[in-house]
Amino acid sequence: MNIFSKDKYAVYYYDHWLILAVFALLAIGFLLLASASMGVSDKIYHNPFHFLSHQAAYLFVGMVAVFFIKQVPLNFWERVSGYLLLASMFLLMLVLVPGIGRQVNGSMRWLRLGIFSLQVSEFAKFAIVIYSSSYLLRRQDEVRANIKGFIKPLILLGIISGLLLLEPDFGAIVVMILTMLGMMYLAGARLWQFIILLLLVGGVLVMLAIVSPYRLMRLTSFLNPWAKPFDSGYQLVQSLIAFGRGGIFGVGLGNSIQKLFYLPEAHTDFLFAVLAEEFGIFGQVVILGLFSFLVARIFYLGRMAAKIKNWFASYLAYGLGLLIGLQVIINVGVNIGLLPTKGLTLPFMSYGGSSMLFNCVIVAVLLRIYHEVTLESSSAPRTYFLTTKVKNKQRAVS
Repeated sequence: MNIFSKDKYAVYYYDHWLILAVFALLAIGFLLLASASMGVSDKIYHNPFHFLSHQAAYLFVGMVAVFFIKQVPLNFWERVSGYLLLASMFLLMLVLVPGIGRQVNGSMRWLRLGIFSLQVSEFAKFAIVIYSSSYLLRRQDEVRANIKGFIKPLILLGIISGLLLLEPDFGAIVVMILTMLGMMYLAGARLWQFIILLLLVGGVLVMLAIVSPYRLMRLTSFLNPWAKPFDSGYQLVQSLIAFGRGGIFGVGLGNSIQKLFYLPEAHTDFLFAVLAEEFGIFGQVVILGLFSFLVARIFYLGRMAAKIKNWFASYLAYGLGLLIGLQVIINVGVNIGLLPTKGLTLPFMSYGGSSMLFNCVIVAVLLRIYHEVTLESSSAPRTYFLTTKVKNKQRAVS
């Protein structure tokens, strides 16, 4: 079966604003990653550019994936959505098998694939958005009018969440749940359904606090990290010190002190804290502005698709926008002490091969959405790229 679009040699429309925002984040991210990772990379691997070179390798693979995936029509993703969900469940079970799954910092989240490792939760997040988009397309009326349509996908999400709890990966669970709920809300689910769900979740948390008070204490330790600055609050205390040192314009690129073995995971989960120290409030505003523009642009794609009644493309764009936006909000929230530590990377910037790879896949799917929606709409943009074959035909005619 040829999954590639038949129009791959015709006009292909690109969302230049989307591409510009992504490349800006990638460029700044590589600068920050180089700055934040040199010390720990040199200490562990005796190579200051170990993490940077690995990130570049995953980005290269991701760019190759973008070239092919952007040619895959959206109806293919709609057809295989159920298979992707089943595959994600299988991989989440497989990663828990000793000898197959790779354990890092006490968590079984990675599958060994030769020289590469795959964090299965990244694939699961992508799969759940694809499946949710397909489900909302098929059951839109049921989701709006019937509680069963609201509950059915949450049951599947509960199974995936249970598997993620065994790793454990709480960050991925939170992102998946909020993304699916956000997609159903945008699809027209009633507010009372969300209220019932919140009451049920609240009841579970109360039971957890009664049965296991130490778990609640660990969950809420971020509210006062200074109570145990050398224990549970250590990482957040060091992050807050980085924000304090940065001030308005920062101490300059490469001049961070906290990245020198004071702040754990400075090149992954707490890269935003290094940004705050080296570039200050100015740098934070720039990065948050770029992410805001990117998410707004993705939502604009969803609105474009909704105008021409392409509901699958619309839900898919909204879901991918929520996926990126929620990860940014949670990561920044953790860095500044508003949320408990979740172990989520900053999209397109933090070190993480699987995260970089699937972020590239997301960009490819978004480019495909823009292309198909533009072809279906009556007004095409004035600027577009032509493939070599079309250019050659134009030369022959002239």
